Amino acid sequence: MLYTVGEMAKKMGVTSSTLRYYDKEGLLPFVERSGGGIRMFKDEDFEWLSIIECLKKTGMSIKDIKIFIDWCFEGDSTIEKRLSLIEEQREAVINQIEQMQETLGMLDYKRWYYETAKKAGTCSVPKNMSKNEVPEEFRSAREKAKGHLSSEKEIQ
Repeated sequence: MLYTVGEMAKKMGVTSSTLRYYDKEGLLPFVERSGGGIRMFKDEDFEWLSIIECLKKTGMSIKDIKIFIDWCFEGDSTIEKRLSLIEEQREAVINQIEQMQETLGMLDYKRWYYETAKKAGTCSVPKNMSKNEVPEEFRSAREKAKGHLSSEKEIQ
């Protein structure tokens, strides 16, 4: 089945202008064009677009995604390069997830802090609690907020 830019954009959950931009930047060498020059996407193009979107979401630049696409079209001689790039991006995503988990931990602590302050009618109650009075799941975030730890990993 063939899809127009608009149809494929809808299927991908992106805008038509995003697909046009990708094409302009050379990321879509696989896309066929009709006699009138209209981009026509096939079902198998969805996989290409999915990996482009995935790499974009990891923070990879359009320039580097283009290099990856070029390697794909060069064939099997670039498998090692592609694998290395995917492994690097995977590590970057793992690091982002760890950072976001730490951020979520701090937000959970501050939510607890302000809920406790609201119940008491003052911030002095949670502020002046001893370490042992603070629920265990918030202790590392509290210590970090006070500048006692550079990361939650240090208390483990």
